[in-house]
Amino acid sequence: MYFREMILKKFPFPIYYLLLPLLFLYTSCKKELKEDLEFPKNSKYKQQVALAETYFENQNYDSAFYYYNKIKTTSDTNQGPNKIIYALLKMATIEQLKGDYSSSETTATEALSYLQTEKNQSYHCYLYNLLGINYENLYAYKEAVFYYKKAFQMATDPIQKAVLKNNIATVNLEQGNYMDAIAALDSLSGQKTVQQNKENYARVLDNLGYSYFKIENPRAATYLNHALEIRTELQEDYGLTKSYLHLSEYFADKNPTKSNTYAKIAYDKATKTNNVEGRLKSLSLMIQNNPKSSFRIASKNYFRINDSLNQARQKAKNQFAKIKYDAAKERDENLKLKAQNSATELKLVRQKNQKYIALIALLVLTTAIVFLVTYFRTKNKLTKIEAMYDTETRISKKLHDELANDVYQTMLFTTNLDWKDRTEKETLLQNLDQIYLRTRNISKENSTIPTDEGYETNLKEMLNSYGTQNIKVILKYNGDIDWLQLTAIKKIALYRTLQELMVNMRKHSKCTFAVIGFENQQNTLLISYTDNGIGFTKTLNLKNGLSNVENRIDAIKGTITFASETNKSFRVTITIPK
Repeated sequence: MYFREMILKKFPFPIYYLLLPLLFLYTSCKKELKEDLEFPKNSKYKQQVALAETYFENQNYDSAFYYYNKIKTTSDTNQGPNKIIYALLKMATIEQLKGDYSSSETTATEALSYLQTEKNQSYHCYLYNLLGINYENLYAYKEAVFYYKKAFQMATDPIQKAVLKNNIATVNLEQGNYMDAIAALDSLSGQKTVQQNKENYARVLDNLGYSYFKIENPRAATYLNHALEIRTELQEDYGLTKSYLHLSEYFADKNPTKSNTYAKIAYDKATKTNNVEGRLKSLSLMIQNNPKSSFRIASKNYFRINDSLNQARQKAKNQFAKIKYDAAKERDENLKLKAQNSATELKLVRQKNQKYIALIALLVLTTAIVFLVTYFRTKNKLTKIEAMYDTETRISKKLHDELANDVYQTMLFTTNLDWKDRTEKETLLQNLDQIYLRTRNISKENSTIPTDEGYETNLKEMLNSYGTQNIKVILKYNGDIDWLQLTAIKKIALYRTLQELMVNMRKHSKCTFAVIGFENQQNTLLISYTDNGIGFTKTLNLKNGLSNVENRIDAIKGTITFASETNKSFRVTITIPK
């Protein structure tokens, strides 16, 4: 007799339709689980395991849960996680058998967290299947199939694999994917391994017949009746309950009287085995068939049994939660007591090692200082490298955009040049002169900036160099600024900032004049820029040539603000502390 049969005969809340595969899989994995579990010589541990197993075998689940939780909370992970895993596995099983699928999922997931290797395939196989059933009961079908497939990968026995394939087919059946379910179940029904195990074979045939019933295929009756014949021969009441329920559904529209008869037989079988959900389903079918003489009785029994089932599940859930809470509380109290007993000893150890602690602290501090110095030096080097890269990139872009095209056009021009034609020679000279001017401007833009007495002159020249026949550059400066008060870093930042503003003006603003003002205040230097260009538009924003402006001014503790009126003006105000 299979171990699951013994459970099913005494189990008070048999969720037959989904838990039967779990219990069957548990039967095939149990031997491997026992072999994997190395019981220590500690007699107290052996006693707890023996008690838990006995209570579990006898379906005294509250007591079994208590002792499994005791094993879990008192086991040492340093001696191997198998004891904890096994205890959590059994606790998750009990929670599932009691219908508390959410708690079972949490407990099973905790057990999986201890499985760090693929060594314990039996644990993986069982826990993945357990999670699959939990998610199926919680209507999380995607997750259910995911864990059924993971369990299948760990399964080592052909019957285990068949059970898991049937589980996946059942999920498809519940989701309405009838053709997928039929394909899988039809394949299973033809396997010799499945056919040789009559209980499993009957389960596959029954599910296959029910799938055909859902698509109104006449083959349904053949498979449903074949499954009923096998289960009648085996006298397997739980399987018979399911067969009669499916047949009752099958005849609900075709022959309500026959459907009601099958529902009554299913109810009797479910009552005999204390299959609460089977009784509820059969009562539901009798209510649907609705013979006036039995409608009131069936309805009354349905609600009474359903209320009892919900109350029992809630009671079990609360009881298991209390067991976990009490165990955690006891463990915390023990740890607290242990800590109090060790307080004096720890105090002596600390006093004895004060010199060593001070030495270590000094070593850590020294190491931290060395690390920070090295870090900031390295960061500074990286900043310089990034700045060099930005400069090189900018120069390269200018050479490509502004110079390379002129050189290329000049080269094309000289290809067909008539050297005797004076006009063409003058054109060539003008082109070469234009190339020279562009080269000189690029050189000036990226040359070293003098920060001594010549800074003011160079700044003015740079600003005026951006004026053209169409753009007038106006400087508002009365010469009252002592540039020597500013550090070299601030001078360079201001120079590059104004240079980028002027480049942006030439490229994008479409203005006819630009005014740059310098005002000497008490503790700050105020610089203003205004042009009469197009202001901010889709083509003019801070990313066009001004990406570094804010960073430059911010780096010297200054401020910069931008203001604009579309198609009217663009204004910038800069303040630099002296």
